[in-house]
Amino acid sequence: MAIDIRHGLSHQAASVRLAREGYNQLPSAEPRSPFGIALDVLKEPMFLLLIACGSLYLMLGDKGEAMMLLGFVFVIIAISFFQKRKTERALQALCDLSSPRAVVIRDGAQHRIPGREVVRDDLLVLSEGDRVPADAVLLSGTNVSIDESLLTGESAPVRKTAAEARPAQMSRPGGDNLSYLFSGTLLVQGRGIAQVLAVGQQTALGAIGKSLAGVAPEPTRIQRETRMIVTRAAWVGMILAVAAGALYGATRSDWLNGFLVGITLAMALLPEELPVVLTLFLGLGAWRMAQKQVLTRHIPAIEMLGAATVLCVDKTGTLTQNRMALAKLYAHAERFDFAQHGQLPETFHEVLEFGMLASHRDPFDPMERAINRATREALQGTEHIHQDWTLVEEYPLSSGLLAMSRVWQSPDREHYVIAAKGSPEAIIDLCHLDHDRGAVLATEATAMAEQGLRVLGVARASFRKADLPAIQHDFEFEFLGLLGLADPIRPAVPAAIEESHAAGMRVIMITGDYPATALSIARQVGLRAEGGMMSGDELDSLNDAELQARVKHVHVFCRTMPEQKLRLVNALKAGGEIVAMTGDGVNDAPALKAAHIGIAMGAHGTDVARESADLVLLDDDFSSIVAAVRMGRRIFDNLRKAITFLVGAHVPIVGISVLPVALGWPLLLLPVHILFLQLIIDPACSIVFEAEPDEADIMRRPPRSPAASLFDRHIMLLGLLQGMALLATLLAVYIGARHFGRSADAARALTFSTMVIANLGLIFASRSRSRSILATLGTRNRALWWVIGGAVLFMTLVLVVPGLRALFYFGALQPADLAIMGIAGAVCIAAFETARRFGGFGSDA
Repeated sequence: MAIDIRHGLSHQAASVRLAREGYNQLPSAEPRSPFGIALDVLKEPMFLLLIACGSLYLMLGDKGEAMMLLGFVFVIIAISFFQKRKTERALQALCDLSSPRAVVIRDGAQHRIPGREVVRDDLLVLSEGDRVPADAVLLSGTNVSIDESLLTGESAPVRKTAAEARPAQMSRPGGDNLSYLFSGTLLVQGRGIAQVLAVGQQTALGAIGKSLAGVAPEPTRIQRETRMIVTRAAWVGMILAVAAGALYGATRSDWLNGFLVGITLAMALLPEELPVVLTLFLGLGAWRMAQKQVLTRHIPAIEMLGAATVLCVDKTGTLTQNRMALAKLYAHAERFDFAQHGQLPETFHEVLEFGMLASHRDPFDPMERAINRATREALQGTEHIHQDWTLVEEYPLSSGLLAMSRVWQSPDREHYVIAAKGSPEAIIDLCHLDHDRGAVLATEATAMAEQGLRVLGVARASFRKADLPAIQHDFEFEFLGLLGLADPIRPAVPAAIEESHAAGMRVIMITGDYPATALSIARQVGLRAEGGMMSGDELDSLNDAELQARVKHVHVFCRTMPEQKLRLVNALKAGGEIVAMTGDGVNDAPALKAAHIGIAMGAHGTDVARESADLVLLDDDFSSIVAAVRMGRRIFDNLRKAITFLVGAHVPIVGISVLPVALGWPLLLLPVHILFLQLIIDPACSIVFEAEPDEADIMRRPPRSPAASLFDRHIMLLGLLQGMALLATLLAVYIGARHFGRSADAARALTFSTMVIANLGLIFASRSRSRSILATLGTRNRALWWVIGGAVLFMTLVLVVPGLRALFYFGALQPADLAIMGIAGAVCIAAFETARRFGGFGSDA
C-alpha cells in the first residue's frame, strides 16, 4: 500500500486496523482472571485450616459452629480477593504505562504512542536509541545503523539503506545495505522513516516470542526477607500447635478437641498476612508513584529510594523546561537580542542559515527545533532556506570533538556545502583560529553563558572533491558566529533541591554545557557550588582514587560526555554513596545500569535508556524524582508500621491460645474468635497502613541505611512490648472476672471484647512513629474508619444477639462490664504509648 510519507495513516484508519488485527505485542502472561485470583485465595493455608475446623465441628455435631465458620470464610475470601484484585489492577496499569513507545506520523503530524498501538502501514519516525517496534521497510534515512544481535547473535551493527521500491519479499536479519528493519532491534545511529509491514506475532521476533512469556522476575531483598520470616514463623507455629494439641489431649483425654486446639493455635501463629501486605504495598506504591509521573520498571527501586544519598541529574529538560528559544546572536563583532529587536539585520542571516543546515530538517531535539523555528520565522522567503538541498553525509558529535557537521549537495551538484555547530571551543578549534581571535570569541561566549544561555558556535565550509574526508578537521571551516539559546528553569526545581538537601541528599548536576552556563543554572536552582566545578577533560585526567576524593565535594560537572557518567557513578559508589542517576541517550545506558537507581527520561529519552533504568520520569521533571524519594520513604515507613501492628496483635492471640491449655483453664479462643480478629487485622495491616500519609519529618531525616531491615530489633521490640502489655491486660481482665464469680462464657466475652477494643487502639498507636495517638486522630484515613466502624458494629451484634452470642460461646455481659472494657482499653492505649516511647520506632525508619 502506497503511503504519503508526509501524511501517514489517518487516526480513523489506524483505529480500524487496530480493532481488526489486534495489538502489536508478543504472546505474554495474561492478567489473572477474577476466578484465578479467587482460586489462589482458596489455596491459602488459613482456608485449609478452616476447612479442617469445619469438618471437626461437623464430627462433633455442632452444625451451627460449622456454618458460622463457613460464613467467615466467605467474608475473609471477599477481603483477600479485594486486596489482591486491587494490586492486580495497579500492576496491570503499570504494565500498560511501561510498554515501549513509538513515534508515528498520522494525519500529517508526529505522535508518540504506546508501541502496542502501532498498526500495519504506520509510518515510524526512528531516531538514535529507539527500539524498532515492528517489522518495517526503511523509506528514507541518514546513516542508519541497526543492532540486530537480538535476532542474529552478531554484535556488530549493520547499515541500512532506504528502499527505492518495496521488495517482493522480506529479507532475513543480518547483512549490510538492506532496507528491512525488524521488531525489537535497536537503532544505534542515524534517523529514518519506515513503513510498518508486520506487527505482533507476525514479526520475526513473534516467532520466538512465546519463549519470553514465562520469564519470572527475581524476588527482591524485602521479598526474600519476608519469605524467610514467614517460613520460620510457620515452622514454629506448627511445632507449638502440635505440642498444645498433644498436651490438651493428654491432660484432658479429649483428642478430638485437642486437634481443634492445635488447629486454632496454628491459625493464630500463621503469618499469612505478610506476603499479602508486601505485595499490596509495593504494587500500590508503584501505582501511586505513577500518579506522580514516575514509572517503576523494577520493584527493588522502591526499596532503594529511601536510601538514596546522591541524585545525579542532567540539566537540560530535568532542571530546565527543555523549551529552548533562540535568545541572542553574535556575528561579525555585532550582537542581536531577539527580545529587544524586531527585524533581523543582514549581518546575522548567515549564522542562522548555517545553524539550521547543521541541524536535522525535522528535528526532535529541542535545541535544533528552536534553531529551525527561529530561522524559518526570520528568514522565510529569502535565499537562505534550502529545502531543495540533498543531505550527503553527517559527522556526528564525539567525545573527542563536541561538534557535528552535515554535508549538503546543492542542486547544481558542483560542490558540497558543510555546516557545523557545536561547543564554541570545538568550533574555534575546527576553524583553526589564532590565539587572539579565539580569545575574543571565548570571552563573548562566556559572557552569553553567564546569562544562563546555552552557547553554540556555527561554521561553514565548502568541498569540491568526489571523496569526502574521514574527519571534520579536514575541511577548511570559516567561523560564522554564536547562537545563545535560553532554557528557563522549571519553577518547582529550587524548592525540590532545597527539600533534597534537607533530606540529607546531595544533588549533582551533569551537563555538556559551557562552564559559565552550568554555574549560572546551578546558582538559579540553589545547587551547592562552593566545591567548584569539574569539566569532562579534568575528569579524564584524574585516576580513580583522585576522582573519588573530588566527587565528595563537587556538585557541578560541565562539558561532560555520557560515557563519563559511568566513572562518576562508580566513584560515588566507591565512596559509600547510594546513587540515583538520570539519563536519556544510548550512551547513558551503562551508567543507568550501574547506578543503584537508574532514572530514564520518558518524554525525550531513548528506548535503550528506558530499558536500562529502574524508574522512568514521564514528565522529565526533577521535582518528580524528589516526590518519588518521598514516596519510597513513605512506603518503607508504612511497611514498618504494619509489621509493628502485626507483631503486637499476634502476641496476645498466641498467649491467650496457649496459656489456658498449659494452666488447665477453659479455652478462651476458638477458631471463630481467630477469624473475627482476622477481619480486623487483615485490612488494618494492608489497606489501612498503606493509605497512611507521610510522616511530618519524612524529608527532614537522613536517608536510611540500605541494609535496614523491615524486621529489625526496633520493630520487633516495639511490637513485643505492645503485645505483652495487651496480653497482661487481657489476663488481668479474665482472672478478675473469674475471681468475682463470673462464668467461663461471660469471662470469655469480656476478655474477647477487651481484646477487640485494644486491637483498635493498637492500630492508632502504630499509625505514627513521632506523633501521639491523640495527634493522629485528625489525620484523614478513610479505610481506617471503615475497619473500626465494621468491627464495633459486628462486635455489638455478637454481644447483643443471643444466637450470635451462643455461636461465639459468650455469656451475657452486665452494664458494669462496659466500664471494665473502657478502663482496660485506656490502660492498653497508655501502655502502647509508653512502649512506643520506650522502645522507639527506630531512627532509621
